[in-house]
Amino acid sequence: MLSPADGSSDHRLGAGVRPLARPVDDGPDGYGRPVSTLPHRRSPSGLSLPVVSIGLWQNFGAGTSFDDQRRLVLHAVNRGVVHLDLANNYGPPPFAAEESVGRLLGRELRGRRDELLLTTKAGYRAWPGPYGELGSAKYLRASLDESLRRLGVDAVDVFYSHRFDGTTPLEETVGALAQAVRSGKARQVGISSYSAERTVEALRVADGLGVRLVVHQVAYSLLNRWVERPGPDGRSLLDVAAQAGMAVVAFSPLGQGMLTGRYLTGVPADSRAARGGPLRPEWLTDDVLGHVRALDGIARAGGRTLPRLALAWVLRDPRVTSVLVGARTVEQLDESLAVASDPPLSDDELRAIEPHAVEAGINLWGPRSSDR
Repeated sequence: MLSPADGSSDHRLGAGVRPLARPVDDGPDGYGRPVSTLPHRRSPSGLSLPVVSIGLWQNFGAGTSFDDQRRLVLHAVNRGVVHLDLANNYGPPPFAAEESVGRLLGRELRGRRDELLLTTKAGYRAWPGPYGELGSAKYLRASLDESLRRLGVDAVDVFYSHRFDGTTPLEETVGALAQAVRSGKARQVGISSYSAERTVEALRVADGLGVRLVVHQVAYSLLNRWVERPGPDGRSLLDVAAQAGMAVVAFSPLGQGMLTGRYLTGVPADSRAARGGPLRPEWLTDDVLGHVRALDGIARAGGRTLPRLALAWVLRDPRVTSVLVGARTVEQLDESLAVASDPPLSDDELRAIEPHAVEAGINLWGPRSSDR
């Protein structure tokens, strides 16, 4: 069982949580809109995030109507999910999700930009040719400019290198992040899916360039525990991030949807696995589904649902600043947000969970984001 960075056994969801800056309640605030008491965690780097953030990777492209996208984003913001996470390749097509958020910022969210934390990334393919992906300075700078144009803003709050690029020196990639800060186009910068060893190297380069990497975004779930594995110096990625004071944002905390409860009895026709999404049907083996069903039983015994158990498990460690959830409907989002008001997982629950928190071979990002 993973223990917190200080070696204590404090698994409270509230560990490391700070109160919101101004009092809130469930009624309308002074601006005539509802607000939420969703708690925040503040990392040692100073980055404050709601414990649940929304990722606009899926359901924010050409296959989803703008009305549906608008409904979900506005509901999220009004529930206190003020961190909107984007990337240049989110859609499809590339930049589609950013364009949708830009439309909202110019309409329903006009005047609320400073209430939101907007993050975007560059690393995966956004356009053809050798400068359309990976980590070159030319690509990162061009992508950030295009993201700002689509969003209709002067700066994003965090700009990430979305993946490690073994063909480009880290000095060039991190140098482009530093330039983004110095130019005022990004207020802070971070990295995503770098291994523990590559994170150490990126931190060293950043220190030499006088820029701070404030956040690391990583895949982490009950079925994907790669961030816990020790690197060459004996430290895991979570260890490295904590010791550097980085925030950790965990994406895919529901295991590509395997921990939503939708696959307990088969593959629904309208599911990601059936539609050819990133969840591959071959991952749904009898062995993995046996563990998922056991986790569902533990959740039910504790008065929870499977997704809330999965999110609470990731958040049990105060080194994790926020979990990044995707949602297709407001009901799915509300189910995820309920974790903030659930009681913490007990030690007995954590012991029962441990044998079923197994690697399911679903870490899509590790091999192609870091060569070691």
